[in-house]
Amino acid sequence: MSEFVFLYRGKDWTTSPAEMQQRMQKWSAWMKELCAKGHVKDPGHPLERTGKIVEGKQKAVVDGPFAEAKDVIGGYTIIEAEDLAHAVELSKGCPILDGGGAVEVRPIMKLSL
Repeated sequence: MSEFVFLYRGKDWTTSPAEMQQRMQKWSAWMKELCAKGHVKDPGHPLERTGKIVEGKQKAVVDGPFAEAKDVIGGYTIIEAEDLAHAVELSKGCPILDGGGAVEVRPIMKLSL
């Protein structure tokens, strides 16, 4: 098994409390299913919408963390899957897709330090 990170990209959802509860139930069910099948290595956390970016040789600090508001990374999960194709299949159940969002699936590179 290899490790992959799911980066959840989506829009800022302004919804009613009932819609938010329904959305959270879908997320919970999807995550429980991945956990039950042994794919979740780290459930991750939602990310705050604020932050800073440190860049370049001058180590300039700018407001961030995203260049475009439509491309917000809202959180992450680390999963285990057989290969990239398997990880992509697992990501297809993510509720963020229902709202027009995306799941970026990235292999985690193993380093020997």
